[in-house]
Amino acid sequence: MSRIRDEIDATDTEIVAAVNRRLRLVTELWQLKRELHVDRLDPGREQALRARLAGENGGPLSEAGLERLVDELLALTKDELGGT
Repeated sequence: MSRIRDEIDATDTEIVAAVNRRLRLVTELWQLKRELHVDRLDPGREQALRARLAGENGGPLSEAGLERLVDELLALTKDELGGT
C-alpha cells in the first residue's frame, strides 16, 4: 500500500510541475502574440487541443472526464495569467 501511495504522491508532484510548465509556456506565447499584434485566443487551437487529447487518451479517464479536465485546465490558465 505504501508503494502505491508513494507513486500517487510522485504523480501528483508531476502534475503540478506540468501545470506550472504549461503556465510558463503560455506566458511566453502570449508575450510573443502581443509583440506580433496577434489575437491571444484561438478557438481553432482549443478545438485541436481537445481532439488531440481525446485521441491520445487511453483511459481509464472517460471522455467526459477528459472534457472536464481540459475545461478546468483552460480556465485555470486564464485565471492564473489574467487572460480572457
